[in-house]
Amino acid sequence: MSIILTERAAQEVKTILGQQNLPADKTYLRLGVKGGGCSGFSYSLDLTESKGEHDEEIELHGIKCIVDPKSYLYLNGVTLDFRDEVMGRGFVFNNPNASHTCGCGSSFTA
Repeated sequence: MSIILTERAAQEVKTILGQQNLPADKTYLRLGVKGGGCSGFSYSLDLTESKGEHDEEIELHGIKCIVDPKSYLYLNGVTLDFRDEVMGRGFVFNNPNASHTCGCGSSFTA
């Protein structure tokens, strides 16, 4: 799997795991894509303890990441970062497969 999770994003996930008292060794960060959003597809992030039979798994900076096969088609090569800036705070996807992204950064066209 060719997905990059920056150290800043990994640290934020670890912070969230701690705040929600979730076991880091049993919790996955699920990255996904679903239809919708202002550009056709939208990104999804979720913390879950369940892994699907066909999910791709990779561990990055101590975070167990999983992606379902359909989402992987759109997320292969993506970088997930975390930004904490004056204009906003949150996870940011940098997707080289996207032909167009919306202004909010949470949806894209492939």
